[in-house]
Amino acid sequence: MEQFICNSCGNKYDSTPTLWKCECGGVLNIVKDTPKIDVAAWDKYPNSLWRYVETMPFAKNSKIWESVTMGEGQSPLIVLDPLEPNTYVKVDYMMPTLSFKDRGAAVLMTKAKEMGVSKVIADSSGNAGTAIAAYAARCNIACDIYLSDETSPKKIAQVKAHGATIKAIHGTREDVAAAAQKAVDEEKVFYASHVYNPYFYEGTKTYAYEIYEQLKEVPDALIIPVGNGTLVLGAYYGFKELVENKLIEKMPKIIAIQAANCAPLVRAFEYGLEQAEPVTNKGTLAEGIAIAAPARSSQILEAVRETNGSFIGIEEDEIERARKMLADKGFYVEITTAANYAGYLKYKKAADEKFIIPLCGAGIKSN
Repeated sequence: MEQFICNSCGNKYDSTPTLWKCECGGVLNIVKDTPKIDVAAWDKYPNSLWRYVETMPFAKNSKIWESVTMGEGQSPLIVLDPLEPNTYVKVDYMMPTLSFKDRGAAVLMTKAKEMGVSKVIADSSGNAGTAIAAYAARCNIACDIYLSDETSPKKIAQVKAHGATIKAIHGTREDVAAAAQKAVDEEKVFYASHVYNPYFYEGTKTYAYEIYEQLKEVPDALIIPVGNGTLVLGAYYGFKELVENKLIEKMPKIIAIQAANCAPLVRAFEYGLEQAEPVTNKGTLAEGIAIAAPARSSQILEAVRETNGSFIGIEEDEIERARKMLADKGFYVEITTAANYAGYLKYKKAADEKFIIPLCGAGIKSN
């Protein structure tokens, strides 16, 4: 049986559908060796993130994903502007539910199906909830999504469209998570959390694998938004697995972007802290990264530091201006995604540095 290990105290547990945190309150990781990457085997699979299924913790020769997939992954990698040939955007909003969260949701819900789960509960600022709802529908699994009552109406409409039950919570993002976690414990069901459930990161790590295939080399740096850290950690784990398989020689720097009005990780990085202290969310347009107390802050900080990366805080006017600039280049993104480009504009890069910026969510998701 697969096992989890606590990131804080090291306790190990058998992986069960209802286990989502350690007795000490710590977050859980999967106990596993570095997967052997057989690049030659990738072409045996469809042109989706499931090309990499042999690196994921599923039963050997399992094909359960074939009834779940909607073709997620393999998003385009495009030069942003002919005048900046070393800067690429990875258009992850070209996914079934229009955001990068489909990477993690597809793998997490496939794992839930493999485990025989009949109901899941998740909490979200919007995109993860939409993705979990869509893939729960594909798996014929009942789904409750906990959202803030101030979530974008367009995201709420998406969640409803997939048949999930919406639980609207008045309060902070942390209040929403607490309500969902209370329900998970009371109902003893699977917590399909993009933060706490480590199977989600087995999906987001495919972001790194795809860049490796598409670029044919390692970029110098990745600009990545960070709230709860699902893409930061996924990219870090993916590139680390490529290094450990000797397919690449170095890790790209991770430049993590937060909205200045809700930036606990920026503050922790600047003060040299091992984990972030909770902050007060002063209000930001970038709702997708407005996380005042990220549960995996120690892992996020470690990932950025180990790659010689950094954190950048972005002001609200910089986010709005960056969104307009991306639209002028043909890319209509949701507001949170614009923070990525604002971070790129703010970062003092060398002329020959090769950068990749994820376009995480489509513009039609935002008001």
